[in-house]
Amino acid sequence: MSARTLPRALPANLPPLSRLLVKAALTFAAWETRKRGRKALSRLDDHLLRDIGLSDGRAEREAAKAFWQE
Repeated sequence: MSARTLPRALPANLPPLSRLLVKAALTFAAWETRKRGRKALSRLDDHLLRDIGLSDGRAEREAAKAFWQE
């Protein structure tokens, strides 16, 4: 499941502790998705970067971001 398919709104009937734990789990999942995506992006060669419409510089800047940065 990618970060883009994770639910944004939590059910209103969740107890506060459950709500906190679910939000934490969703945040960690999003961070892991970003980390993996950026690692994969850093491995792409120039030809593949052109195929997805990214310049070398843009790909390097994105791959250099920390996992918690959007």
